[in-house]
Amino acid sequence: MSKSPQRRAIDNYRVRLTERGMVRFEVIGRDTDRELIRSVARRLAEGGADADRLRNAVSQTISGERAKKGGILKALLASPLIGSELDLTRPHEEGRKVDI
Repeated sequence: MSKSPQRRAIDNYRVRLTERGMVRFEVIGRDTDRELIRSVARRLAEGGADADRLRNAVSQTISGERAKKGGILKALLASPLIGSELDLTRPHEEGRKVDI
């Protein structure tokens, strides 16, 4: 028995999703959250730095964990400017005189 054209199209679509590393799944939620959940899922599926930040924020919120200290320092130490010997000192100037 052959598959209908619609069934073949759905199967082909799901194969293409799998090749891209995506899966289709169903969630149950409130109707008012429909667009929020879709937009979060869309952003996560796009990948990249925004998706990573969103994933971390949602994971921390759900798990109840607090943000780890030292995140800013870690980011600064990972800067590509580390070791570039930049002189970031500013010259000291007296300023101007103002008649009041």
